Amino acid sequence: MKTRKSAAHSRSTAKQCRFSGSAVRQPKASVGIPRSLLYYHYFPLWKSFFEELGLEVVLSSPTNKKILENGVKKAVDDICLPVKLCFGHVMELADKVDYLFVPRLVSVEEDAFTCPKLIGLPDMLRASLDKIPPLLDTCFDLKAGISPYRSFRELGRKLNRSSRTIRRAFEKAEQRQDEFRKAMQKGLTPSEAMEALKTKNETRLTSAASERKTKNEELRIALIGRPYNLYDGYLNMNLMEKLRQLGSSVITAEMLPSSIMEKEASRWRTEIFWTFGRRMVGAAFHFFNGGEVDGVISCIAFECGPDSLLGVLIEDEAERHKDIPYMSLILDEHSDETGVVTRVEAFLDMIRRKKR
Repeated sequence: MKTRKSAAHSRSTAKQCRFSGSAVRQPKASVGIPRSLLYYHYFPLWKSFFEELGLEVVLSSPTNKKILENGVKKAVDDICLPVKLCFGHVMELADKVDYLFVPRLVSVEEDAFTCPKLIGLPDMLRASLDKIPPLLDTCFDLKAGISPYRSFRELGRKLNRSSRTIRRAFEKAEQRQDEFRKAMQKGLTPSEAMEALKTKNETRLTSAASERKTKNEELRIALIGRPYNLYDGYLNMNLMEKLRQLGSSVITAEMLPSSIMEKEASRWRTEIFWTFGRRMVGAAFHFFNGGEVDGVISCIAFECGPDSLLGVLIEDEAERHKDIPYMSLILDEHSDETGVVTRVEAFLDMIRRKKR
């Protein structure tokens, strides 16, 4: 038990700490971002915004066996593998952060929608997972006339930030996202672009994509699919790295200007109203119609409703261009790496024989 003298001394010491400038700094509030789904498309935007608001951004680990198994156990059976993975990533972050950022992405273009599962993802997580931090599930819906700034302003206000701070954070986040997009158009994958942008070195951005070309890559292969199917190495059995190891350079939709994909997708007789599906079809049409590639591989997740339809459009286009070999890979939690590698090796061997 403290004496009166020691108690008074403690109060005096605490008072000195408050006013002497040596007070212990309170830890930042933390927000967790799952390394899944549209992390591969928007992470620089989200990360920059939260950091400018003064929050610590915590990212889940790269996908591994445990994350996949946890997600499969908790998610409902009839959803696609990328959404099941998101459940696993959320579970990994649950006891590490103050908030979880899982936006309700309804529409990121004025004339299109995202995947229905992305729209309902926050509700699925709340219904299936018991112990998770508060979800920051701000709605993004350009088709309904809600501007991106309006959505980010709502998000900032939930975190008790001033309008001035939110505006400044939004502008810097947009700038960062634009740098990220331009870096990918130089031929970098999302992870390569994120790493190169850390240095803000233009020479690094320009040279990073060309470093691989010194390895005498003889084939140029186009990969078609949603970002989270192409860039999650665990989900697709390290497909991109395998192609590079087997002597191929790889090009994806993210490495093309948006105008090219919009132009090519518009050739279809009806409008494709899924944003990422339209980009996927536009990129495929571009590669089949003079994209200067030796072969095309599409990666589609099993039980993805939109892609099961769009895959037919891509196959029809491939039939019209039999001079360009085409292969489709269907991914789910039972996919086997050996089987995928065997198919890829056979596909590349066929292309080499054809070229000879």
